[in-house]
Amino acid sequence: MKLFYTVVGMLVILFIITFSLTNTTPVHLKYYNIINFEVPSYLLIFISFGVGLIFAGFLDIVERLRLARKVSKLNKRIKVLEKSHKETEVLPPVQEGPSTTYT
Repeated sequence: MKLFYTVVGMLVILFIITFSLTNTTPVHLKYYNIINFEVPSYLLIFISFGVGLIFAGFLDIVERLRLARKVSKLNKRIKVLEKSHKETEVLPPVQEGPSTTYT
């Protein structure tokens, strides 16, 4: 399986390199008079992809924290329910009768 991941990783890196080499056409970015510069098209795409990854990572962190709090609350509730179950548990009656012991 490790070999598979290595091959896939190498193919992705090869794609990134060839994509970068073939898309070097400059793109003019202008936003009113605040932003005004040129960047290669591949760089614009990579920056957009990176910003998207960072944003998705932050959303994932928030979701994990929310789920961790929920799991903690549910574990506390389980402990309370188990404790109340033990307190209200009815033991079966003990049968008293002649004991037969063979010696």
